[in-house]
Amino acid sequence: MFFYHDQLRLYYQRRGSGPVIVLLHGNGEDHTIFANLIEQLAPLYTVIAVDSRDHGQSSRTNRLSYDAMTADLAALITGLELEQPILLGFSDGAIVALQLAIRQPQLAGALILAGANLTPQGLRWYSRVAFRVAAGYHPSPKMAMMLHEPQITPAMLHRVTIPTLVLAGSRDLIARKETLTIATNIQNAELHILPGENHNSYIKDNAKLWQLIRPFLAGLNRTD
Repeated sequence: MFFYHDQLRLYYQRRGSGPVIVLLHGNGEDHTIFANLIEQLAPLYTVIAVDSRDHGQSSRTNRLSYDAMTADLAALITGLELEQPILLGFSDGAIVALQLAIRQPQLAGALILAGANLTPQGLRWYSRVAFRVAAGYHPSPKMAMMLHEPQITPAMLHRVTIPTLVLAGSRDLIARKETLTIATNIQNAELHILPGENHNSYIKDNAKLWQLIRPFLAGLNRTD
């Protein structure tokens, strides 16, 4: 399925029925990174798995920024008339989900943020160096975005009052201090640092991801 926003055709897959959960992938990926998770969620939830602009089956564009992708997400939620969906985002997808909750809190019911950072300085130093080198050899809007965005302050996080699950690997390319800043500045945040996991190992292992998020999702159902 497709929706249209900002002169772009943006792809999403819709499965299942029940409370709505929107899945947002990371940089250079598409919705299929969640393929097995979708199968686990679909019996219990209406799953909307999105391809971000310039990714997957969505339109190619050089107009790539977290602000633009946040506006795309808001357009999806309002256009499909989704009522305060749960937003599960990984990496860039987590940044987009977080920005939406900050800017338009009425559009989100809960957050699952996996591998998010607030600024480029929130990446471990060696990750920043590696990305700069890669950008020098293969410049792209995707790489430029990671090197210069986002710019989220701890004070902005205080606006987020919905239930939030923060996930990161102990070997994540996101600095531990950054993850702690996110979790401690969101009022209703629950934090899990995952031993031995890197930035995306527990995301690629959809069975592991499902086990990580199940208790949080069950808790949301109990409070509805």
